[in-house]
Formats: sequence, C-alpha cells, structure tokens
Amino acid sequence: MNEHSKNPFHYHFERLEDVADRISEVLQCPITIEDVNHRLLAYSTHDESTDQARISTIIRRRVPEKVINSLWKDGTIPKLLSTDEPIRVGQIDEVGLGNRIAISIWKNNEVLGFIWALEIEKHLGENELHLLKKAAQAVKNKLLHLQIGKTKKAERNQEFFWKLLTGHISTEKEIREGFHELNLRLPAIFSVVVFKFPHEINSATERKLSYLLQTTQQANIVLDTIDYDELIILLSAKNNAPLSDIKLFTRSLIRQLNERYIINDVMASIGGIYSQPGLIEKSYKEALAVQRIKKRFPFETNELSCFSELGIYQYLDLLYEQRKQQGYTNYSLQKLKDYDKQHKTNLVQTLEVFLDHDSQVHDVSKALNIHVNTLTYRLKRIAEIAELNLRNQNQKMTIYLDLKLDRMSL
Repeated sequence: MNEHSKNPFHYHFERLEDVADRISEVLQCPITIEDVNHRLLAYSTHDESTDQARISTIIRRRVPEKVINSLWKDGTIPKLLSTDEPIRVGQIDEVGLGNRIAISIWKNNEVLGFIWALEIEKHLGENELHLLKKAAQAVKNKLLHLQIGKTKKAERNQEFFWKLLTGHISTEKEIREGFHELNLRLPAIFSVVVFKFPHEINSATERKLSYLLQTTQQANIVLDTIDYDELIILLSAKNNAPLSDIKLFTRSLIRQLNERYIINDVMASIGGIYSQPGLIEKSYKEALAVQRIKKRFPFETNELSCFSELGIYQYLDLLYEQRKQQGYTNYSLQKLKDYDKQHKTNLVQTLEVFLDHDSQVHDVSKALNIHVNTLTYRLKRIAEIAELNLRNQNQKMTIYLDLKLDRMSL
C-alpha cells in the first residue's frame, strides 16, 4: 500500500482552500479551517447541509463572538487548547451551532488553529476521527507559512505604533502615509488604552491577550503592543457612543482575563478620545496620567478609568507645581494639621472623608465608623479651628483641592 492510500492528505496543495475541500471530500462533511484566534482561513464548498454559525463565520470571515463565548462556557475551547485529539461538540441552539467535531492544529506546545467538521447528516466514526488527525498534520505546514508572514507584519505594526506613541511621527501627512503603507485603516475616532498588569507579561500571557484582542467584536483594535507589564492599544469605537463602547470593551477584557485565565488585578486606563491623528501621542500620555492618579488616589478614583472623567484630578500635577513654586500654604488646612499634631486628633482625615462623600453625613459617619452626633461635633470643631465655612462651596472646593495636593507631597 503506497503512502497516498494510507494518507489521503499526502499531497502538495497550493491553497488552503484545496486542503479544506480534500478533507470534506474524504470525510463527507462540510469543513472550516480557522487560525488560533478564530479567523476563517478556508472552508469547503457545501450544499444545504450547514448551520447558521458556519454561515455567519463565512460571511464575517471570523467566528461570531457569541459563538466563541458559548464554546468557552461549555468547555470546548479549553479542551482544544489542551489536547491534539478530536473533540465532539454538541449543538448549541442559542447561537445556531450544530453538532461538530473539532481538532486543534499544533506545532510543539503551541496551537496554530482549528479544523471544524460538521456532523449534520453524518456521524463521524473512529476511522474518520483518525483521518481528521492526519488532516490536522496536512494543514499544519500551511499554517506555519501563514504564521511567518503574520509575525513580520506584527513587527512592522509595532514599530510604527511606538513611533506614534513617542511622537517620532507626528504630522498628519506622515501618519496617514504610515497607515497606508501598512494597509491599516486610520480610525475616525480613537483612544489609546493601557492595561496595567500586576506582573511582567510573559509569552504565555501574551498569547492569551492576542487571542482576546483578535476575537473581540466590541471595538476595533487598530494597533497594539506590549511594554513589560502593560498592554497598549490604539482602539477605535464601533458606535456613536465611543466612551461607553471603550469602557464596555475594557470591562469585558478584564472580566475575560479573570474568568478564562484567572488573571486578576488588571487596571485599565483610557486616554482622551480624539479624531485628529496627530493626537495619538497625547491620548497615550493621558492614559498614563490616569494610571498615576489612580495609584496615588485609589479610593477617590476607584470607579474612574478615563481621562475625561478625572475632573479636578486632571489638573493636580499642574496645581501642585504652581503651589510648590509659590510656597503657598492653605491657612485653614495648616491650622487643622497643627491642631491634630498637638492634640493627637484626626480632624484632617474627618474633613477629607466628609468632602469625599459630598457632605453626606450618614455616608461619612458610616465610612468613619462613628455616630452621626460625633461627626456633627467634629465638623463644628473643624469649622471653628480652621475658620472655615463648610456651607460655602468655594471654601469647600479650595480646601478639598489642597487636601489632595497635600497628599501628593507625601
């Protein structure tokens, strides 16, 4: 028996589509071939024996996100990422997925992609499953060739992105030419988003991030790069509410890192949202500023992630430098600090918590774990000692700013 009869895929195929058609011919069922990020690479011709998930994948050239999420939830994708054996997948009516057999395509310890065989009119037996494993080997060589091309493109994209982030390319003409040369679409509205990880992003985590970015359909990932413990993304929103879309994307990515990979304590910071290409560097610097502010004021900015939401915190660095140059001291705050030091009290803390909670006495007393009457007495003493009118919005805002500026010198 010659090699061709033992292995029906032992041929030289010019195109990946030819491989898909050959697998379909041998197994007598529709076939799709995807990369590891569920982007459609090739599919066999088919008659009416198909399902909605396959049709949507072919139309979009990628597996719909709702299908990917369902396959994570039912354990299919985790299995595919841990074995080279065929996996039987039951139908999931909610996302239009019929019965399937799936197999991963491996090179050493890395998954390159997947083959999906539909079992709509035929149940594949042990012999067909053995042939599917041979098919995976035939597809591997094609995917390796594609991977080399993708790696070179990714390197060019990252070099260009760093030039944008650091301002080495800043004129609109240069930026437009750069996007054109890389065959990238210049986003109409964009923001630079930075995800800060609690540790260095290693190669395994990098592959997981690449997977999540490639499979998301909530926003357009224009460019991305890794910088030690940071994932930096140039993001374009899909709808008319870009800030809401970008925040939804960041929350979704952080949730999936936690649920799928048990990666926790990732912090997202969103730079300004702009439409002028020359402001990419500015958006990046603003995202980094959000990080610094959140680290310095974790309680006050716990629910904030975007530069446009920071309010007064946007200007603290500038105000701090101005105060330092002028040698300015807030009279009321200094009197409270001196009183606390002399009498071992904590009136400065009480005042800051009071202002942090927008003067809501019940919330403040709960935060300080004291009775409302005790809080009322303290506020009266604060007003007397600091010569401060806590009903005057201007005085409250001024001392609130100086309380935060005082923290920046610590």
